[in-house]
Amino acid sequence: MSIGLTDLPAINAGLNGAAAVLLAVGRWQIKRRRVAAHRVCMLGAFAVSMLFLASYLTYHAHVGSGRVTGPGTLRPLYFGILITHTRLAAAVPILAGATLVLGLRARYARDVRIAKWTLPIWLYVSVTGVIVYLMLYRLFPAA
Repeated sequence: MSIGLTDLPAINAGLNGAAAVLLAVGRWQIKRRRVAAHRVCMLGAFAVSMLFLASYLTYHAHVGSGRVTGPGTLRPLYFGILITHTRLAAAVPILAGATLVLGLRARYARDVRIAKWTLPIWLYVSVTGVIVYLMLYRLFPAA
């Protein structure tokens, strides 16, 4: 079985979904003071997100961007989600990287302060990444 360029959007959505699950489980783990399990989840979420980024950039470097041709009533919703997703996604590698480094260096007070911003933004981007995929490739399949 080989993976082609046309498979990458679905893989990307799966990676985004996996990141969202790992982030939610990681948050749950730290609330229960399970630091080792939290660390595994956060490292996993970071790794999955970096795989997503590599796959996303590969896909768009070869395919470019498509046009949304869906029903006019859903277009504003799609673009509203896409715009917020895209703008916040630009911050995720920086926020996630900084939070990860602080946590790994045991600078927990700073880690917690930044994580209060990182987690909701990263979770939003991961979840809306799946929504954007569903809308673009399943709801508007001609795009």
